[in-house]
Amino acid sequence: MTLEELNRASRGETRERLLSCCGARAWAEGMTDARPFVSREELLIRAGEVWRALPPRSWREAFAAHPRIGERTTGVAAREQAGARDVSPETAAALAQANREYEERFGHVFLVFATGKSAEEMLANCRARLHNDPETELSIAAKEQEKITRLRLEMLLAP
Repeated sequence: MTLEELNRASRGETRERLLSCCGARAWAEGMTDARPFVSREELLIRAGEVWRALPPRSWREAFAAHPRIGERTTGVAAREQAGARDVSPETAAALAQANREYEERFGHVFLVFATGKSAEEMLANCRARLHNDPETELSIAAKEQEKITRLRLEMLLAP
């Protein structure tokens, strides 16, 4: 999809395309309302601004749209989590355990910008973040979501 096509698309189509980049409905609505974008860079800047202005409940909504790190998945999430595929049974079990501990502690899925990271890196990241207080961790997860959204927007508008 080109930037021009995104600008011309119906509200419903635009919202659905944007929800594939970030699962927060308020973010998709805000971005739909912000059209037209004069450049890719403007779109990416606005995406971050809209994201950071959202309340934590919208962040959590976006987090809920993600599969757990290490789960079998398809589509864009499978490409992002490629480093967690084909791992040893021990690493897979450790990831599953770390995911459970994280969700019990923070109430949402462990979120990390997984592109280019190995399963071991993601596991170490999850274990380290388990020591954060909930407010700090929410902020970190929101920043990770922002990076994921940016990459997905770039892929959406790829030639």
